[in-house]
Amino acid sequence: MKKLLGKGLLPLLIKSASVATVVAAASTMSISAQAADMTESLVQNYAAAMKASANSQNINQIARLVSDDALISMSRKGKSTSLDKDAYLKLLQNSWSNTSNYRYDISVDNIVITGSQAKANVTTNESWVKDGQRVSFVTTSRVTLTLSTGNAVLLRAVSQVAIN
Repeated sequence: MKKLLGKGLLPLLIKSASVATVVAAASTMSISAQAADMTESLVQNYAAAMKASANSQNINQIARLVSDDALISMSRKGKSTSLDKDAYLKLLQNSWSNTSNYRYDISVDNIVITGSQAKANVTTNESWVKDGQRVSFVTTSRVTLTLSTGNAVLLRAVSQVAIN
């Protein structure tokens, strides 16, 4: 038995354990790499979460759907403005506090995925009542979503706003 362990079986066991360890490590790296890819499903989940969060006016949930590094550029009637995450969240809160019957809808199409990011066309329809008048906004955007903690979050948006 001692002779068997010394010459053949023990080195084989050690070698086999090393191969198993390497295979396990490679499998873990493969799973991690796959988990870092954006999917169309994650983009659609983002849209559904944004719709639910906006309609319930849940600013904390919306904050989780927007990257800390977000930059949102909006144009309306030739005037442009750029907002970071904090300014965007404040704009939403101000809108909600000065209006009633707020409604939000979102649609996403033309999704192009590259690694951990997706670019997509997004159309949002927002409406509310202010001073007894119904106001509707339609915003068309080209957005970049990125992965954060396994979910799609807004990184960039270039938007055109129209008031109906």
